[in-house]
Amino acid sequence: MASQFGTKVKVSIFGESHGAAIGVVIDGLPAGEAVDLDTLARFMARRAPGQGAHTTSRREADQVQVLAGLTGGMTNGAPFAAVIENINTRSGDYQGLMDTPRPGHADYTAYVKYGGHNDIRGGGHFSGRLTAPLCIAGGIALQILARRGVQIGAHIASIHGVCDAPLDFANPDLDALSRAAARPLATISEDAGVRMLAEIEKARESQDSVGGVIECVAAGLPAGLGAPMADGVENRIAAAVLGIPAVRGIEFGAGFAAAGMTGSEHNDPFIMENGRVRTATNRHGGVLGGITSGMPLVFRAAVKPTPSIAREQDTVSLVSGTPAKLAVHGRHDPCIVPRAVPCVEAATAITLLDLWEEGV
Repeated sequence: MASQFGTKVKVSIFGESHGAAIGVVIDGLPAGEAVDLDTLARFMARRAPGQGAHTTSRREADQVQVLAGLTGGMTNGAPFAAVIENINTRSGDYQGLMDTPRPGHADYTAYVKYGGHNDIRGGGHFSGRLTAPLCIAGGIALQILARRGVQIGAHIASIHGVCDAPLDFANPDLDALSRAAARPLATISEDAGVRMLAEIEKARESQDSVGGVIECVAAGLPAGLGAPMADGVENRIAAAVLGIPAVRGIEFGAGFAAAGMTGSEHNDPFIMENGRVRTATNRHGGVLGGITSGMPLVFRAAVKPTPSIAREQDTVSLVSGTPAKLAVHGRHDPCIVPRAVPCVEAATAITLLDLWEEGV
């Protein structure tokens, strides 16, 4: 089970949802970079559980314990390692799931892959809990990239049909994204956030769940990062973002809408602005031929509804080979999307730092 990604900056995530701890090892961080642990803690708090009725009631402090890689608050060139202890676990909620796998979850596929030896408690290594170590790595990358003039922000574009205010891909309002990060739901429009919360509450009351779309922007990137074909920026971003549990799809710029356009409608005219080559629009999402164009990188990630729901569902007994019924008990988010926003930012940041270290 290799939960690793990266070429120059390599990230390895370990642990299980109800194990003693979860953690991350990062190899290849540039030496001499300041890491503000208070800033990291504030970033981590955005994805932490127990923040209201729209999230799981499981409460974890998610306090980062740095084991190696920092000296005097600076990266020292050695591999960085950190852990987060799991404190508030209720493993009894998961008894029986090894026999009756949850529809929409990895219970069955993990059972087959690992011969029934997988840790079922809280989803084990397949749990969204493992996005906390991802956010450690991404939070550090965000700080390094910010000093290089790169700003990364995301918002909830939609939840169950309720849409947020749109972004201008060519000139995204980065201040609006910063303000969104401080809200209960990361939306540009406060009214949209209120209506999304209402949709989540309706799903919770009906013992169901809902999904949505997260839109992410990285501004300030130089032109020339990435490579063509299999090693393109989109490929690398997609690999990291699709590693976030519950992400089911990704599109860049105009995305799937481009299939319904003509070339003249989709192409972004090149212009000169302050001595730099830019495009008048940004339907290409900041990447051409797998290489950054210097325009803002823009993509959207689709997040499925939480598979663990209290409503009764059909499943099977793996022991008896007969049909079974299952109503999932325990503490689960009625909507994963709000807590996934910083996870998308984290995956984006660590991938872009990795590409940056490879050089233009």
